[in-house]
Amino acid sequence: MTYATEVLDLARQVTESQAEPVREAAALVVASIRVGGVVNAFGSGHSEAIAMEIAGRAGGLVPSNRLSPRDLVLYGGHPPGVLTSELERDPAIAHEIYALAPVAPQDVFVLISSSGVNGTVVELATLVKERGHPLIALTSVKHSTQMASRHPSGRKLLDLADVVLDNGAPYGDAILELPGGGTYGAVSTVTSALLAQMVVTRAVDELVAMGETPPIYMSVNVTGGDEHNKALESRYAGRIRRGS
Repeated sequence: MTYATEVLDLARQVTESQAEPVREAAALVVASIRVGGVVNAFGSGHSEAIAMEIAGRAGGLVPSNRLSPRDLVLYGGHPPGVLTSELERDPAIAHEIYALAPVAPQDVFVLISSSGVNGTVVELATLVKERGHPLIALTSVKHSTQMASRHPSGRKLLDLADVVLDNGAPYGDAILELPGGGTYGAVSTVTSALLAQMVVTRAVDELVAMGETPPIYMSVNVTGGDEHNKALESRYAGRIRRGS
């Protein structure tokens, strides 16, 4: 139970310390959705799981897209062999990922990277801000501040964001000590998923408070889910995609 205890304690800390950034991030999401915008979530490696929490998730927002390095293969015609573990360090691919996405000026971006230093995510953040989009970063401030940037500019994801959501993960991500040195038991996925859902649910609450009906996905595994979802997705034809 040690890991569960540690994670629950960290989740409580994150919930309390990130209340204001969550409010600010949700406000950006609401402002975008109210003018026909879409939430574009990007993550690579394990961070892609958090983008999946935001885009195309039952109980989540229909106007959402998941971006990732695999878009180069799914939409860009590159061979699968391009998807190496080193790809996320290449700043150049950020431009193609952005160009392949059905982006509109009113869209908001959520970029997820616990380290926040790799070339792709920093370049994508730079591009997002150059194009005038609001940018929410979901990262580990403790880890990122102890790392050197891998981007030529020397900047990190947290340097570029309008709102920074800190997942509270330690440097190296794992929280349990190994005898003789080292750690195990990663936490960033747990706390990042919590923050992602806090932002989405806060945004939905705000839309409801404004008297609007939020465009929310139903599970496809409940009666009427497919019909409900297809009707909502039709409102965003050409603006959202649901790749693998």
